[in-house]
Amino acid sequence: MNDTPNAPGADGGDALVTAFNAVGADYLFCSSGSEWAPVWESLARRHRDGLPCPGYLDLTHETVAVGMATGYGLVKRRPQGVLLHAAPGLLQGSMAVHGALLAGVPMVVSSSESTTYGDGPGQDPGGQWYRNLSIVGGPHQIAQPFTKWSNEAASVHTLPTMVARAAELAWRAPAGPAYLNIPLEILLEDWDGREAKPIVAPGSTHSSPEEVDPVAQLIREARNPVIVTETAGREAGGFEALVAFAEAWNIPVVEPDSAVCGNFPRTHPLHAGSDIGPWMDEADLILLVNCRAPFYPPSRKPSKARIVVIDEVPQRPHVVYQVLFADRYLEGNVANTLRQLAKRAKDLDEGAVALRRAAQDERHATEQAALAAAESKATGAQGIDPVLVAASLRRLLDGQDAIVVDETITHSRTVKRHVRTDAPDSYFYVQGGLGQGIAVALGVKLAARERPVVLTIGDGAFAYNPVIPSYDASKAYELPVLIVVFNNRVYKSMNLNHRRFYPEGAAAETGEWLGTDLHRLPRLAAFAEPFGMHTETVDTVDALVPALERALKAVAEGTTAVVDVLVTR
Repeated sequence: MNDTPNAPGADGGDALVTAFNAVGADYLFCSSGSEWAPVWESLARRHRDGLPCPGYLDLTHETVAVGMATGYGLVKRRPQGVLLHAAPGLLQGSMAVHGALLAGVPMVVSSSESTTYGDGPGQDPGGQWYRNLSIVGGPHQIAQPFTKWSNEAASVHTLPTMVARAAELAWRAPAGPAYLNIPLEILLEDWDGREAKPIVAPGSTHSSPEEVDPVAQLIREARNPVIVTETAGREAGGFEALVAFAEAWNIPVVEPDSAVCGNFPRTHPLHAGSDIGPWMDEADLILLVNCRAPFYPPSRKPSKARIVVIDEVPQRPHVVYQVLFADRYLEGNVANTLRQLAKRAKDLDEGAVALRRAAQDERHATEQAALAAAESKATGAQGIDPVLVAASLRRLLDGQDAIVVDETITHSRTVKRHVRTDAPDSYFYVQGGLGQGIAVALGVKLAARERPVVLTIGDGAFAYNPVIPSYDASKAYELPVLIVVFNNRVYKSMNLNHRRFYPEGAAAETGEWLGTDLHRLPRLAAFAEPFGMHTETVDTVDALVPALERALKAVAEGTTAVVDVLVTR
């Protein structure tokens, strides 16, 4: 700690702003609450006096605040600050906080409570805390199940270092949100100016040569190995390291449906699609690279393959039930481990390599033909097939270094397969529950202003989003994104499950499918019109590409564009 003179008027609000400066937060993502007046006063004072402070985003919904912090963190991979309101604000934002936990995004989330309820000395916190806002056990008890760490800052003198500790815990593997309850009385208390030491990036862990060498020998001896990955691309340098590793050993890479980011170029000849099924009986070695849930059902064990798990924290503490069937673990930094294994790709059996490369070339050619056939069929179809939407986006985004954020459900495979992203940080799937997609896309845009950002979203997911607060944030902070709605006018995922569970039930007999009909929703693009955004509704094949071109032009010129595409399925 540094013993610095107490600035006039310095209080817990200054302590908190100073702490977020120390941890290197670029932004405070705030959904306003009455406890944050000390922080606002500190920021106003710093703006007036030219003192350093994080950027401040004034957001009008908790999911937008947390979702934008998630999108920003997916790209920047550093902890940011999120300020919510009391227990109700935390509850409102909890789904998005849980999404950040699943996505592995570091952040420090804070909200407040009262400890005196107006019966203590000092300023009156307000009667709302006594009547409405408090919760038994404090909000940190609420946050515990869906954060990495949850605690209370019980003193203004320890507040800066509590924030630093929360940020350090959030940043370390497995990265995720930490929560800090900061009572309003602490924020209003005089602060003596003692600051937290700036935090530094986590040190990396490494698997030893004694661990890596035997795994390299297993790969060398394997005739039919395969790599399966969900989130290798989430790690800094992980995308590039996985490409180098796969190429060095000539091993196919499967990204299962559970993959939530771009991990490997989908255009690469070694990309082996999303189905692990064919490998369950054929592979003699499966390399699980950042893959938390590779087999479904979990008891579905490969018939003969040995399994090597490459993951800094393979047993995810927040996963309720997890089965990996590991024979060996390499638990160092993933990118470093992959680079170490790539260096050991020597003395290979060239005959075995040639056979598996030929088999992969055949798989790749078959997939290319299937893609072309599906897109040709979609082009000639009556009405707009979702495949055509995804393929059209791919062609229009080619060469633009775009980022795709996906919040579709029944169309997610189509988006991955036909948009075919091929660069690091070019694809992210929204985690933890529907309703965050627009905010996550805005956070991604905030982190990568120079890159086009496209959100693909279903009509059902769109309806879950806090649309008006999201559009407000887009306009207020000049974050133009393209939103493409795959609108089939139905909660198709729910309907498919109903049909699957009760194929000959009463609903199948009468046609009364409850819980699924979205035809009654108004034009989804129209919600953007009051914000002066570009809007289009498309219902014919000929109109699709021109509409997307106009929308991308509008985004390039600085305004969010919403294209509501009425798809056939």
